[in-house]
Amino acid sequence: MSEMVEVPLHAVAHSRAGDKGNRCNLSLIPYDPALYPLLADQVTEARVLELFRHRGATRVTRYDLPSLQSFNFVVDDVLEGGVNGSLNLDGHGKTNSFRLLSLTVRVPAGAVRR
Repeated sequence: MSEMVEVPLHAVAHSRAGDKGNRCNLSLIPYDPALYPLLADQVTEARVLELFRHRGATRVTRYDLPSLQSFNFVVDDVLEGGVNGSLNLDGHGKTNSFRLLSLTVRVPAGAVRR
């Protein structure tokens, strides 16, 4: 068995963000589809909510997409009112994908992109 290491998600996955009102959609797609089950165990709704709670997030719903080996997270109340109601410089929440990718996970050392 390969040694397990703790790394930020950006070492093993990528993400994109979108918005709808005061909600942010965040995709999470592992570079290696074989990591999908490990990420499913570790990147939970509770962990993602805690990551965004300081921004006012009240709920996170994770949609598992096993056919695509990816996830979609919907984060409620995180955009400070949304693109039309916020003075936030990132009203669409595009940088939230970078915040998600800062979350740490434990994966086999060989899975980390160099």
